[in-house]
Amino acid sequence: MSENMEQAEERRPSQDEAAGALVDLLTVEELDQDLYRGPRNPGGQGRVFGGQVIAQALMSAVGSVDPERVAHSLHAYFMRPGDERLPIIFRVERDYDGGTFSNRRVIAIQRGKPILNMTASFQKRESGLSHTAEMPDVPPPEELETESQIALRHKDRLPQKFVDFMMRPRSIELRPVESWLDPENEVRNGQRQTWFKTTGPVGDDPVMHRAILAYASDMTLLGTSMKPHGVNWLMPKMQTASLDHALWFHDDVRADEWLLYACDSPWAGGGRGFNRGHIFTRDGKLIASATQEGLIRIRQDREG
Repeated sequence: MSENMEQAEERRPSQDEAAGALVDLLTVEELDQDLYRGPRNPGGQGRVFGGQVIAQALMSAVGSVDPERVAHSLHAYFMRPGDERLPIIFRVERDYDGGTFSNRRVIAIQRGKPILNMTASFQKRESGLSHTAEMPDVPPPEELETESQIALRHKDRLPQKFVDFMMRPRSIELRPVESWLDPENEVRNGQRQTWFKTTGPVGDDPVMHRAILAYASDMTLLGTSMKPHGVNWLMPKMQTASLDHALWFHDDVRADEWLLYACDSPWAGGGRGFNRGHIFTRDGKLIASATQEGLIRIRQDREG
């Protein structure tokens, strides 16, 4: 190994450090009442990951709500791609405070233009009627490869840039039940299950755990609608982008413990794919649900 490569290895953050960096990324700075700034992703040079904007927007909304009220849902629309080289400004509007619920509207801004609009609802804890869906029967995470291991196994047929990206220490570890990178996987149904958790401990703040769940809920969901068609976002002509995203928190969550993201796509058409997801704890408790519609367009070459 060369001296430069050895130095690069020494500078590479550990998995625990990567998880800590995620906490730092999602911790917003209060600039004034109802005005916050979300930090940029260190080293980022491309389009901001949608989960980052959602999670930072949620953390901004939390700052204006009575701590006794916890987030139970959020609905977001992506309007413009964010720039990773810049921080994001979040303006919070206090639309409603009732006896049980509070509603906040958050606008994420870069270069003076909104990149996301989000509404979040908060509720005082109370008891009530209860039922829940059952978790799918899938192998435990210990029996599955990480996405990094899968990418390394197929490195000879994948773009080097993608392999390099997958080898970086990541804040969220993903272990797919059924990998879309495996060419022998001929099952093209509209379902996708993935185990995930942070790569290290992230403290005990329940607000941060909800924010991390919001961050991770934007992973793997959009790709579910491409699975029935045998396409993925690595293909040169494939154009993808999240259009909107909704998330419901059913219960408290530990984002640093294994969670199963069970996704399905009941419909795609008109260049869009619709996706749903349920998030379960390892012992089968449903703690969150998500929906998302995204752009899944195969670009057509045009002459002239």
